[in-house]
Amino acid sequence: MAINQICKMKPVRSALKLTLALCLGWLAFAAQLPAAPVKVELINTNGGWQLLRGGKPYFIKGAGGNVHLDLMAASGANSLRTWGADNLTPLLDQAQKLGLTVTVGIWLHHENDTEKFSYDNPEMLKQQLEVVRQTVLHYKDHPAVLMWGIGNEMEGYASGDNPKIWNNVNDAAKIAKELDPNHPTMTVIAEIGAGRIPSIDKFCPDIDIVGINSYAGSASLFSRYAALNPLKPYVITEFGPPGAWESAKTSWGAPLEPTSPEKADHYRQAYLGSILNQPWCLGSYAFLWGHKQESTATWYGMFLPDGTKVNAVDTMTELWSGTPPKDLCPAIKQLKIEGVDEVKPGQTIEVSLKASDPAERPITVRWVVRPEQTKTDIGGKEEPVLPELPAAIITSDNEHCTVSAPKEEGGYRIFAYVTNGVGASVGNVPFHVHLKDDEIAPGKTASLPFYIYKNRPSAENHYVASGYMGKTSAIKLNEAWQDNPHSAPTCLQCQYTDSSEWGGIIWQDPVNDWGDRAGGWNLTGATKLVFWARGEKGGEVVAFKFGVLGREKKFFDSASGGLDGVTLTPEWKEYTIDLTGKNLVRIKSGFGWSVAGQGAPLTFYLDDIRFE
Repeated sequence: MAINQICKMKPVRSALKLTLALCLGWLAFAAQLPAAPVKVELINTNGGWQLLRGGKPYFIKGAGGNVHLDLMAASGANSLRTWGADNLTPLLDQAQKLGLTVTVGIWLHHENDTEKFSYDNPEMLKQQLEVVRQTVLHYKDHPAVLMWGIGNEMEGYASGDNPKIWNNVNDAAKIAKELDPNHPTMTVIAEIGAGRIPSIDKFCPDIDIVGINSYAGSASLFSRYAALNPLKPYVITEFGPPGAWESAKTSWGAPLEPTSPEKADHYRQAYLGSILNQPWCLGSYAFLWGHKQESTATWYGMFLPDGTKVNAVDTMTELWSGTPPKDLCPAIKQLKIEGVDEVKPGQTIEVSLKASDPAERPITVRWVVRPEQTKTDIGGKEEPVLPELPAAIITSDNEHCTVSAPKEEGGYRIFAYVTNGVGASVGNVPFHVHLKDDEIAPGKTASLPFYIYKNRPSAENHYVASGYMGKTSAIKLNEAWQDNPHSAPTCLQCQYTDSSEWGGIIWQDPVNDWGDRAGGWNLTGATKLVFWARGEKGGEVVAFKFGVLGREKKFFDSASGGLDGVTLTPEWKEYTIDLTGKNLVRIKSGFGWSVAGQGAPLTFYLDDIRFE
């Protein structure tokens, strides 16, 4: 090449080098810039609704949970849901790398003893809205954000129509929309009954989407929702097997848990019945992509504690991707107790199992005995993990298990964990150890008449009004009311200040005990529980009871009884609960009342409550 030609090339080469350097520098700079949000829009189609993400149709195929996200993405899912937003950036980053979006849950408080929150408190509402503001500001520009999930079942579990709650929900949604025009708002409710949907339509114009947690009724949700003539589309934000509160129960009150394959069929029915190809549905989140102790050790989780998948994962993989996974879980065909399920301590229990593997791989079975969970709550609150009782198992193999009933009264479950190396199938059967009446440890000896309330103060009052139930924030008790008592100088004034839901009080021994501690009174010889009552206006409907701790509790009441649906008058009237023939050797919950919301607050009075 001639010298003049080479000289002419130098500027060109320099320019190329400069351009390349600038490009590399820009790429390095751009990598440090925060990623831009992806706009999500809600559009009304012909007869239905649709999400657009980045201008393209987006149908939510998701699950609730924050573990095993690589498997979630590989299974065909495209989104996950959270219930809160604490330290969410690492999860959003991981979801973004895997091609998953996130419905960011913003927790709104529930009115209960645990959270100590009241929607009647302006300062609490202000603080809650500030949390919403800071959450949206912090995460709104992350490209993995799909929408804002404002609250989860904060409406409660009865009528769900409190305007103060829904006004605060809408205030939160309004803040989200003002700060972030790129993502829609959703609030999540517990099913669709009572006043939930009308309240959202009336009080929440800034909520775009209704999230619905539905279990036993999920397959029929689409038709039931459409019948309400709603204004907004929905996402099924939790679905899976029927809840423990929705299931059939044993004679002693233990819920019957479906096996893993039976649960997987519930996921399928819900997806085909109310999610797929339903014009008002924008998608769903299966519950739960992970493991948790709730009601039992296996009721809701789609994985075991060690990360092993169960049958529901295979089913959701097929529904999300259109193709079942290559390696399927084994399947329990039948699990049952051969004989009676109510036994005496030390009695032998025989359990039979039929299970198989779809690919004819060898299976192994691990048998576990656990006590029944007695510390259950609503709303998925944390429960203690129960211990295994290996000494109860006498012999076991892949088809049978022989168990010796524990010595302590109460409910138990026998679990069968069937594995094949790639997944698991789980089932359990409950049984109950039943002591004879003369084997029940008696309470303290009582002398009759035995008063629960005589006057305030009085050394003759024995049980304590410590067992508040239901909507406890609406319950008020004055134990020294002096206006018009039945027996001077005082009586009990009982108030329920809410117009809906329910509440009540149990007089307990020991204080604040729901069956976990020894105690109570031996009231043998009593033939009736007598009390006087009157309503403030008349017409108040109240239920009265004693002995509310069933035999599923470790320390139970040896007898129970009550009067349901008593309509009070403005004048004092004596009421009697017959105790004839009842075993009163250990009564831990001596008296109680409960009311359901009756459209307005109510007040009534009690006096001279005693066993005779």
